[in-house]
Amino acid sequence: MRLTVATWNINSIRLRENLVCKFLKQYGPEVLCLQEIKSPAELVGIQNYQALGYNHILIRGQKSYNGVAIISKIPMQEEAKRNFINKEEARHIAAKLANGITIENCYVPAGGDLPDPDENPKFRDKLDFIEGMRKWSLKTVPKRTILVGDLNIAPLEHDVWSHKQLLKVVSHTPIEVDGLNSLMQAGGWIDTVRNKIPEGKLYSWWSYRARDWNASDRGRRLDHIWASLDMANGIKDAVILREIRGWERPSDHVPVLTQFEV
Repeated sequence: MRLTVATWNINSIRLRENLVCKFLKQYGPEVLCLQEIKSPAELVGIQNYQALGYNHILIRGQKSYNGVAIISKIPMQEEAKRNFINKEEARHIAAKLANGITIENCYVPAGGDLPDPDENPKFRDKLDFIEGMRKWSLKTVPKRTILVGDLNIAPLEHDVWSHKQLLKVVSHTPIEVDGLNSLMQAGGWIDTVRNKIPEGKLYSWWSYRARDWNASDRGRRLDHIWASLDMANGIKDAVILREIRGWERPSDHVPVLTQFEV
């Protein structure tokens, strides 16, 4: 059985419902995980997704900020809503699909602008969140699990437009990268995109501040799909849909997709 999983920081699901529907029509993944939906669950319209065959929807919403959702063609049951740090924020939801695969959908804090955990509480929260994920991952030893989301860290030199210039910029600092690598090692996670596309520059986010995002191309790969070690042989393809950044009124992130044989 083929299973295509997508992740996308949508930056307001109500504002971009038409883009979500367009994406589902064109690419048709079995599962779409969204982050930063910026809405209480009860205000998210689901009828248009159901009309496209996505009848199974889980939402952990929050007014104006954060928020995660899983939209699926495959029946699923909610498994958990974890916090990872001592804050009640809508940054995680997990579901078990009817085929036995677990989906972990995460939205890691961005961390603010100053990469100093003593001076910047937002950056401390980010580091603590990643450490909370690491401890959970180490404890549970994930099996038949796909972890996705906006992890807000670009770990590799070729995951950013300039490694040298971004070493002191939040999302690519050594302390963040070390934390993400420790999380990956703790769970035996596989970065599915770099598993299939090991070389070359890859980005999933471009700032709204750029007058011409495509021409300047100052991107970062912040959005990830990881698989537990036992799913390594099932990773068949992976892609970042750069072209969607050019859609009308887009998110500053684009979808990432991985196809599995499960």
